[in-house]
Amino acid sequence: MRQRSLIAITAALAAGALTLTACGSRDSGDKGSDSGNGGTTVTIGVDAPLTGDLSALGLGIRNSVDLAAKQANKKNYVKGITFKVESLDDQAQPSSGQTNATKFVGEPGVLGVVGPLNSSVAQSMQKVFDDAKLVEVSPANTSPDLTQGPNWRTSKSRTYKSYFRTATTDAIQGPFAAQYVYNKAKKTKAFVIDDKKTYGAGLAGTFTDEFKKLGGKIVGTEHINPDTKDFSAVATKVKNSGAQVVYYGGEYPQAGPLSKQIKAAGAKIPLVGGDGIYADDFIKLAGASGTGDLATSVGAPVETLPSAKEFVDNYKAAGYKEAYAAYGGYSYDSAWSIIEAVKKVVDDNGGKLPSDARAKITAAMQNVSFDGVTGKVSFDEYGDATNKQLTVYSVTGGAWKAVESGTYNGS
Repeated sequence: MRQRSLIAITAALAAGALTLTACGSRDSGDKGSDSGNGGTTVTIGVDAPLTGDLSALGLGIRNSVDLAAKQANKKNYVKGITFKVESLDDQAQPSSGQTNATKFVGEPGVLGVVGPLNSSVAQSMQKVFDDAKLVEVSPANTSPDLTQGPNWRTSKSRTYKSYFRTATTDAIQGPFAAQYVYNKAKKTKAFVIDDKKTYGAGLAGTFTDEFKKLGGKIVGTEHINPDTKDFSAVATKVKNSGAQVVYYGGEYPQAGPLSKQIKAAGAKIPLVGGDGIYADDFIKLAGASGTGDLATSVGAPVETLPSAKEFVDNYKAAGYKEAYAAYGGYSYDSAWSIIEAVKKVVDDNGGKLPSDARAKITAAMQNVSFDGVTGKVSFDEYGDATNKQLTVYSVTGGAWKAVESGTYNGS
């Protein structure tokens, strides 16, 4: 996710989402449903991996959306509207994501969806939502083509106007990491590995392009099978390449064992990755030899942001069993952007949802702007977040520690 010269200091944050039940009878149009108390219930859908290897991130997404809905209801933020949440598990699989998107579209009470976590899953959902004019806001997708089209490097084109995101993209994150590795860590020889998936391959590609521009040398490349845990052959190649650093495009279930096996092969060099490895489980999987490994992630550490204090306190008070994790703040802000769009549409229609609520909410999202948990929340002409803050983290003393925050201002 990111770009060229590191300009100081930062903002943004972590993970979340939400559950509850879908409310909306089949004959209610797309106006939401009667809440039973004279008001209208609007359901916010959540799609994320709630089981499996990436569930630590997905559950944080779900909980953070849930918190946003509860806060909106507590404040009576949209008069006459009660927000509920329905969460569906995509298990990080595109086919499941598409099925979930179809289910949400078929429930008239659902007027916005937060998610998914994975860019590959988003690719399977976008057309389903767009055809139904149902707005989707991801707190975590970073593949540039989701908003700017497959030829985004040379000709940006927005394909789906119902898709938005609060996280910045790999067009910025990969180069941001390259700048840190080359300029700050003083590493000039990199071995690049990816898991062949949309997120990982894209991230590895943008890191590689920037690293070369800066004068760095790519001394080897490799693609791994994310379904295996034996990376000994790749580790040996890294050792023999003379690399000073490994850049991995992928997620923590593979990155942790990969880091451990690279060190065991004799290459005592750091592994660097994107927000997909920024999780406590990476540290557990990498073991003691993972000390010094690096990850970039969107925004700044939530605990350091004055704008996030209320979110952190409320999340703790709510008693969720799981941490808000890497995307909690972004998930809360994604849900709140839907809430803001609903408010705009309701206010413009005399205090009620119009018959074409989905289409109007999608249109209203383009101009949503508010001070969120992660900083200023708004969207550019492609549906991308205007907040492009990033942070580099290092594994230090068995935990992730922020070492530098900033933005990338390169081409």
